Amino acid sequence: MKGVVVYDSYYGNTKKVAEAIAEQIRSEGHEVDLRTLRERYDKQVQGDFIFVGSPTRMGKMTRRAKVFVKKMDKGSWKEKPVVTFDTIMPMPEDEKEREKARKWIENGAAPKLSALAKNMGLATYSPPLRIEVTGMKGPLSEGALEKAKDYTKEFLRSLGR
Repeated sequence: MKGVVVYDSYYGNTKKVAEAIAEQIRSEGHEVDLRTLRERYDKQVQGDFIFVGSPTRMGKMTRRAKVFVKKMDKGSWKEKPVVTFDTIMPMPEDEKEREKARKWIENGAAPKLSALAKNMGLATYSPPLRIEVTGMKGPLSEGALEKAKDYTKEFLRSLGR
């Protein structure tokens, strides 16, 4: 099988998660095409499944990630799994701050990307992968890359191949 991992990243955290996902796909014996949404490519992405990732910024996905999903070829991706992932800030300790952040964090990039893909008629895999960063710019929380690899392993197992 061939997997595709596309991502947008501001501070490098989402990139690290995407690289961990790609590494796990390879370690399971599959091909992988890893692409950043900050570059232009001559050919459309093709594979048996795709991971699309974005940092959650102000409770939203990045514009690049949104545009990428909107432009996905529905004909070739309709029956193939679309997996979404994001990097998010942890919930604040303070209860008042937690209430303010809850909407942004719970409805971040990955759930919104998943909903967008689903509304387009694409086959989304659930639940999306959510990886915490320890601050506004990171670094990733402890065990984050292992969590991404475990999630990827579980996803591949679900394909039954």
